[in-house]
Amino acid sequence: MEAWRRGLNDPVSAFPVAKAGPAHIATLKTFDPPLEKLEGRRFRGAERRGKRLLFPTEDGELVLVVHLMTAGRLKSLRSGEAGPKTPAFRLEFQGGSKLVLTENAKKKRAGVWLLAPDAVAEELAYLGPEALGLDADGLGEILRRESRRLHPLLRDQRAIAGIGRAWSNEILHHAKLSPYALSTDLTDEEVERLATAMNVELARGLELRESGASDDRTYRVHRKLGEPCYVCGMPIAQVDFEEHTIFYCPNDQTGGRVLKDRRLSRLLR
Repeated sequence: MEAWRRGLNDPVSAFPVAKAGPAHIATLKTFDPPLEKLEGRRFRGAERRGKRLLFPTEDGELVLVVHLMTAGRLKSLRSGEAGPKTPAFRLEFQGGSKLVLTENAKKKRAGVWLLAPDAVAEELAYLGPEALGLDADGLGEILRRESRRLHPLLRDQRAIAGIGRAWSNEILHHAKLSPYALSTDLTDEEVERLATAMNVELARGLELRESGASDDRTYRVHRKLGEPCYVCGMPIAQVDFEEHTIFYCPNDQTGGRVLKDRRLSRLLR
């Protein structure tokens, strides 16, 4: 999200909006104010809070909020550049450039909201601190609030904002911690390792995304089932859930133990 924010900041603020929409009925989550209220206004730039992209208008009256979920993609098109025929959402700017949202998935989960600034603040008030830049002391406070398994805790936006499924896999592998380790069981040294891994991995991902790297090049553990671990060479394993998959190295993270697929067997800690 941060790489998208940086890449979109200049294009969205270069010209006023000429035409707002159309938007897929499943993508547009608000109707008042209508999208047409954006027309003639200029964005101040692109901002981010957690996994949401925010585009506040220069006059301070409106904010366009975009959540890409898993399959959403947001792209800036230059004037005359070909784009998708039926995007989930589109903005056209004076001068001909466009901002388009696509979602290549059966379930349309990406969302677009047009809100007043106070409504945005209320909407995002539940989010925890940003993951990038969080130190060991701050992370330790979060981990010790209640006993939770690390993988779902890292993905919980109420606890820590900005980490999704893929980066939970990358971070926990870097930290050499089991996805099912309990947050309250971590030693101070393990908390320090996790905080370091979080910042190192997110910074690495940001650098690669800004250079245009693909998912395959960016991820070293996520979606690498059966491929050799880049640290020890053991094949990467996975645990499948209905909505997500955990990828991990049994040698580096679980002491050689294989975590059983919950759909087939009970979990091993």
